[in-house]
Amino acid sequence: MSDLPRIPFADYIDQFVDWLTLTFGGFFDGITNGLAGTVNGIVAALGVIPSIILTLIFAGIAWWISTRGVALFTLIGFLLIDYLGYWQPMLQTLALVVTAVIISIVIGVPIGIWASQQETVRKIVTPILDLMQTMPAFVYLLPAIFFFNIGVVPGVVASVIFSMPPTIRMTILGIKQVPADLIEATEAFGSTTFQRLFKVQLPLATKTILAGINQSIMLALSMVVIAAMVGAPGLGSEVYSAVTQLKTGIGFEAGIAIVIVAITLDRITQNIKTKKTRGNA
Repeated sequence: MSDLPRIPFADYIDQFVDWLTLTFGGFFDGITNGLAGTVNGIVAALGVIPSIILTLIFAGIAWWISTRGVALFTLIGFLLIDYLGYWQPMLQTLALVVTAVIISIVIGVPIGIWASQQETVRKIVTPILDLMQTMPAFVYLLPAIFFFNIGVVPGVVASVIFSMPPTIRMTILGIKQVPADLIEATEAFGSTTFQRLFKVQLPLATKTILAGINQSIMLALSMVVIAAMVGAPGLGSEVYSAVTQLKTGIGFEAGIAIVIVAITLDRITQNIKTKKTRGNA
Protein backbone atom coordinates (compact mmCIF):
# COMPACT_ATOMS: atom_id res chain seq x y z
CA MET A 1 0.00 0.00 0.00
CA SER A 2 2.92 2.35 0.65
CA ASP A 3 3.85 2.25 -3.06
CA LEU A 4 0.51 3.71 -4.13
CA PRO A 5 0.43 7.44 -4.85
CA ARG A 6 -1.04 9.44 -1.99
CA ILE A 7 -4.08 11.55 -2.74
CA PRO A 8 -3.53 15.06 -1.29
CA PHE A 9 -6.88 15.03 0.44
CA ALA A 10 -5.75 17.42 3.19
CA ASP A 11 -4.57 19.92 0.54
CA TYR A 12 -7.95 19.79 -1.15
CA ILE A 13 -9.68 20.53 2.13
CA ASP A 14 -7.35 23.46 2.81
CA GLN A 15 -7.96 24.87 -0.66
CA PHE A 16 -11.70 24.52 -0.26
CA VAL A 17 -11.64 26.31 3.10
CA ASP A 18 -9.50 29.11 1.63
CA TRP A 19 -11.94 29.46 -1.26
CA LEU A 20 -14.90 29.68 1.10
CA THR A 21 -13.12 32.27 3.23
CA LEU A 22 -12.30 34.47 0.25
CA THR A 23 -15.63 34.06 -1.53
CA PHE A 24 -18.01 34.36 1.42
CA GLY A 25 -15.92 36.53 3.74
CA GLY A 26 -18.63 39.17 4.02
CA PHE A 27 -21.26 36.55 4.84
CA PHE A 28 -19.12 35.04 7.59
CA ASP A 29 -18.42 38.52 8.98
CA GLY A 30 -22.16 39.14 9.16
CA ILE A 31 -22.70 35.88 11.04
CA THR A 32 -19.83 36.75 13.37
CA ASN A 33 -21.27 40.15 14.20
CA GLY A 34 -24.78 38.75 14.62
CA LEU A 35 -23.81 35.87 16.93
CA ALA A 36 -21.38 37.98 18.95
CA GLY A 37 -24.02 40.67 19.32
CA THR A 38 -26.61 38.12 20.43
CA VAL A 39 -24.37 36.51 23.06
CA ASN A 40 -23.11 39.86 24.36
CA GLY A 41 -26.66 41.21 24.38
CA ILE A 42 -27.90 38.30 26.51
CA VAL A 43 -24.99 38.72 28.92
CA ALA A 44 -25.59 42.48 29.15
CA ALA A 45 -29.33 42.05 29.69
CA LEU A 46 -28.85 39.45 32.42
CA GLY A 47 -25.98 41.43 33.95
CA VAL A 48 -28.20 44.44 34.58
CA ILE A 49 -30.30 42.41 37.04
CA PRO A 50 -28.74 41.96 40.50
CA SER A 51 -27.54 38.42 41.06
CA ILE A 52 -29.88 37.73 44.00
CA ILE A 53 -32.91 38.92 42.01
CA LEU A 54 -31.89 36.89 38.95
CA THR A 55 -31.37 33.83 41.14
CA LEU A 56 -34.90 34.20 42.50
CA ILE A 57 -36.20 34.58 38.94
CA PHE A 58 -34.41 31.40 37.85
CA ALA A 59 -35.75 29.55 40.90
CA GLY A 60 -39.26 30.83 40.20
CA ILE A 61 -39.06 29.64 36.59
CA ALA A 62 -37.83 26.25 37.79
CA TRP A 63 -40.75 26.03 40.25
CA TRP A 64 -43.29 27.06 37.60
CA ILE A 65 -41.99 24.76 34.86
CA SER A 66 -40.61 21.90 36.93
CA THR A 67 -40.87 21.06 40.65
CA ARG A 68 -40.18 22.64 44.03
CA GLY A 69 -37.15 20.38 44.45
CA VAL A 70 -35.60 21.67 41.25
CA ALA A 71 -36.44 25.23 42.28
CA LEU A 72 -34.70 24.73 45.65
CA PHE A 73 -31.66 23.23 43.94
CA THR A 74 -31.57 26.15 41.50
CA LEU A 75 -31.78 28.67 44.33
CA ILE A 76 -28.99 27.07 46.39
CA GLY A 77 -26.84 26.27 43.35
CA PHE A 78 -26.94 29.73 41.83
CA LEU A 79 -26.32 31.37 45.19
CA LEU A 80 -23.26 29.13 45.52
CA ILE A 81 -22.04 30.15 42.06
CA ASP A 82 -22.38 33.81 43.03
CA TYR A 83 -20.64 33.19 46.36
CA LEU A 84 -17.69 31.50 44.64
CA GLY A 85 -17.30 34.48 42.31
CA TYR A 86 -18.32 32.81 39.04
CA TRP A 87 -21.51 34.73 38.39
CA GLN A 88 -20.29 36.65 35.32
CA PRO A 89 -18.64 33.57 33.72
CA MET A 90 -21.86 31.66 34.42
CA LEU A 91 -23.88 34.29 32.57
CA GLN A 92 -21.46 34.09 29.63
CA THR A 93 -21.76 30.30 29.55
CA LEU A 94 -25.54 30.49 29.80
CA ALA A 95 -25.67 32.99 26.93
CA LEU A 96 -23.48 30.77 24.75
CA VAL A 97 -25.57 27.69 25.45
CA VAL A 98 -28.90 29.47 24.99
CA THR A 99 -27.77 30.95 21.66
CA ALA A 100 -26.49 27.59 20.40
CA VAL A 101 -29.63 25.72 21.48
CA ILE A 102 -32.00 28.29 19.96
CA ILE A 103 -30.16 28.02 16.64
CA SER A 104 -30.23 24.22 16.91
CA ILE A 105 -34.00 24.29 17.47
CA VAL A 106 -34.72 26.83 14.73
CA ILE A 107 -32.73 24.82 12.19
CA GLY A 108 -33.07 21.29 13.57
CA VAL A 109 -36.83 21.00 14.13
CA PRO A 110 -37.82 22.07 10.58
CA ILE A 111 -35.19 19.71 9.12
CA GLY A 112 -36.53 16.90 11.31
CA ILE A 113 -40.10 17.62 10.19
CA TRP A 114 -39.04 17.70 6.54
CA ALA A 115 -37.08 14.45 6.88
CA SER A 116 -40.01 12.74 8.59
CA GLN A 117 -42.26 13.58 5.65
CA GLN A 118 -39.81 12.81 2.83
CA GLU A 119 -37.95 9.50 2.83
CA THR A 120 -35.36 10.80 0.37
CA VAL A 121 -34.53 13.72 2.66
CA ARG A 122 -34.21 11.35 5.63
CA LYS A 123 -31.76 9.14 3.73
CA ILE A 124 -29.63 12.20 2.93
CA VAL A 125 -29.83 13.73 6.42
CA THR A 126 -29.10 10.55 8.41
CA PRO A 127 -25.46 10.03 7.26
CA ILE A 128 -24.79 13.75 7.72
CA LEU A 129 -26.01 13.48 11.31
CA ASP A 130 -23.82 10.41 11.80
CA LEU A 131 -20.82 12.44 10.62
CA MET A 132 -21.69 15.37 12.88
CA GLN A 133 -21.95 13.14 15.94
CA THR A 134 -18.89 10.95 15.33
CA MET A 135 -16.48 13.69 14.25
CA PRO A 136 -14.26 14.76 17.19
CA ALA A 137 -15.45 18.07 18.60
CA PHE A 138 -11.99 19.59 18.23
CA VAL A 139 -12.23 19.22 14.45
CA TYR A 140 -15.20 21.61 14.34
CA LEU A 141 -13.05 24.34 15.85
CA LEU A 142 -10.55 24.39 12.98
CA PRO A 143 -12.85 25.67 10.19
CA ALA A 144 -14.76 27.76 12.73
CA ILE A 145 -11.55 29.66 13.55
CA PHE A 146 -10.85 30.28 9.85
CA PHE A 147 -14.37 31.52 9.16
CA PHE A 148 -15.16 33.38 12.39
CA ASN A 149 -11.79 34.20 14.02
CA ILE A 150 -11.07 33.76 17.73
CA GLY A 151 -13.72 34.38 20.35
CA VAL A 152 -17.20 33.31 21.34
CA VAL A 153 -18.54 32.88 17.78
CA PRO A 154 -16.53 29.78 16.80
CA GLY A 155 -17.56 28.31 20.15
CA VAL A 156 -21.23 28.92 19.34
CA VAL A 157 -20.85 27.48 15.82
CA ALA A 158 -19.07 24.37 17.09
CA SER A 159 -21.70 23.95 19.80
CA VAL A 160 -24.50 24.19 17.22
CA ILE A 161 -22.93 21.55 14.99
CA PHE A 162 -22.24 19.26 17.93
CA SER A 163 -25.64 19.67 19.62
CA MET A 164 -28.04 19.81 16.67
CA PRO A 165 -28.24 16.08 15.71
CA PRO A 166 -30.34 14.97 18.73
CA THR A 167 -32.97 17.61 17.96
CA ILE A 168 -33.24 16.45 14.34
CA ARG A 169 -33.18 12.75 15.19
CA MET A 170 -35.76 12.98 17.97
CA THR A 171 -38.06 15.13 15.83
CA ILE A 172 -37.97 12.48 13.11
CA LEU A 173 -38.46 9.71 15.68
CA GLY A 174 -41.34 11.44 17.45
CA ILE A 175 -43.29 12.04 14.24
CA LYS A 176 -42.57 8.54 12.94
CA GLN A 177 -43.85 7.01 16.19
CA VAL A 178 -47.33 8.47 15.80
CA PRO A 179 -49.67 5.44 15.50
CA ALA A 180 -50.55 4.54 11.94
CA ASP A 181 -54.25 4.20 12.76
CA LEU A 182 -54.39 7.86 13.77
CA ILE A 183 -52.77 8.86 10.49
CA GLU A 184 -55.27 6.73 8.59
CA ALA A 185 -58.13 8.30 10.53
CA THR A 186 -57.02 11.81 9.67
CA GLU A 187 -56.70 10.86 6.02
CA ALA A 188 -60.18 9.32 6.11
CA PHE A 189 -61.59 12.62 7.38
CA GLY A 190 -59.90 14.42 4.48
CA SER A 191 -57.23 16.33 6.39
CA THR A 192 -54.40 17.92 4.46
CA THR A 193 -50.73 17.13 5.11
CA PHE A 194 -50.39 20.46 6.92
CA GLN A 195 -53.39 19.76 9.15
CA ARG A 196 -52.21 16.22 9.92
CA LEU A 197 -48.75 17.45 10.80
CA PHE A 198 -49.65 20.37 13.05
CA LYS A 199 -52.84 19.01 14.64
CA VAL A 200 -51.91 15.35 15.14
CA GLN A 201 -48.27 14.42 14.56
CA LEU A 202 -46.43 17.34 16.19
CA PRO A 203 -48.64 17.48 19.33
CA LEU A 204 -48.14 13.75 19.87
CA ALA A 205 -44.41 14.03 19.15
CA THR A 206 -43.85 16.98 21.51
CA LYS A 207 -42.49 14.89 24.38
CA THR A 208 -39.95 13.16 22.13
CA ILE A 209 -38.92 16.46 20.53
CA LEU A 210 -38.39 18.00 23.98
CA ALA A 211 -36.22 15.02 24.89
CA GLY A 212 -34.07 15.80 21.84
CA ILE A 213 -33.84 19.46 22.85
CA ASN A 214 -32.80 18.35 26.34
CA GLN A 215 -29.98 16.29 24.84
CA SER A 216 -28.94 19.24 22.67
CA ILE A 217 -28.67 21.44 25.78
CA MET A 218 -26.46 18.89 27.51
CA LEU A 219 -24.22 18.54 24.44
CA ALA A 220 -23.93 22.32 24.11
CA LEU A 221 -22.89 22.53 27.75
CA SER A 222 -20.30 19.83 27.18
CA MET A 223 -18.70 22.07 24.55
CA VAL A 224 -18.06 25.05 26.84
CA VAL A 225 -14.59 23.89 27.90
CA ILE A 226 -13.60 22.99 24.34
CA ALA A 227 -14.94 26.36 23.13
CA ALA A 228 -12.68 28.06 25.68
CA MET A 229 -9.69 26.83 23.68
CA VAL A 230 -10.63 29.26 20.89
CA GLY A 231 -11.26 32.19 23.20
CA ALA A 232 -14.90 31.71 24.21
CA PRO A 233 -15.46 33.26 27.65
CA GLY A 234 -17.36 31.67 30.50
CA LEU A 235 -16.97 28.83 32.96
CA GLY A 236 -15.17 26.75 30.35
CA SER A 237 -12.49 29.40 30.15
CA GLU A 238 -12.05 29.22 33.94
CA VAL A 239 -11.66 25.43 33.77
CA TYR A 240 -9.26 25.59 30.83
CA SER A 241 -7.16 28.25 32.54
CA ALA A 242 -7.04 26.18 35.73
CA VAL A 243 -5.95 23.09 33.80
CA THR A 244 -3.15 24.90 31.96
CA GLN A 245 -1.92 26.47 35.22
CA LEU A 246 -2.42 23.30 37.32
CA LYS A 247 -4.80 25.10 39.70
CA THR A 248 -6.87 22.15 40.87
CA GLY A 249 -9.04 24.07 43.34
CA ILE A 250 -10.12 26.73 40.85
CA GLY A 251 -10.79 24.07 38.23
CA PHE A 252 -12.94 22.13 40.68
CA GLU A 253 -14.94 25.24 41.64
CA ALA A 254 -15.59 26.18 38.02
CA GLY A 255 -16.46 22.55 37.26
CA ILE A 256 -19.00 22.53 40.10
CA ALA A 257 -20.57 25.68 38.63
CA ILE A 258 -20.90 23.97 35.23
CA VAL A 259 -22.49 20.93 36.89
CA ILE A 260 -25.02 23.14 38.71
CA VAL A 261 -26.02 24.87 35.46
CA ALA A 262 -26.20 21.53 33.64
CA ILE A 263 -28.38 19.84 36.28
CA THR A 264 -30.68 22.86 36.48
CA LEU A 265 -31.25 23.04 32.72
CA ASP A 266 -31.57 19.26 32.48
CA ARG A 267 -34.22 18.96 35.20
CA ILE A 268 -36.21 21.94 33.93
CA THR A 269 -36.33 20.73 30.33
CA GLN A 270 -37.10 17.17 31.42
CA ASN A 271 -40.15 18.30 33.37
CA ILE A 272 -41.64 20.76 30.87
CA LYS A 273 -43.90 18.21 29.24
CA THR A 274 -44.84 16.56 32.56
CA LYS A 275 -45.80 19.90 34.08
CA LYS A 276 -47.80 20.86 31.00
CA THR A 277 -49.67 17.55 31.03
CA ARG A 278 -50.54 17.88 34.71
CA GLY A 279 -51.70 21.44 34.18
CA ASN A 280 -54.01 20.40 31.36
CA ALA A 281 -55.37 17.57 33.48
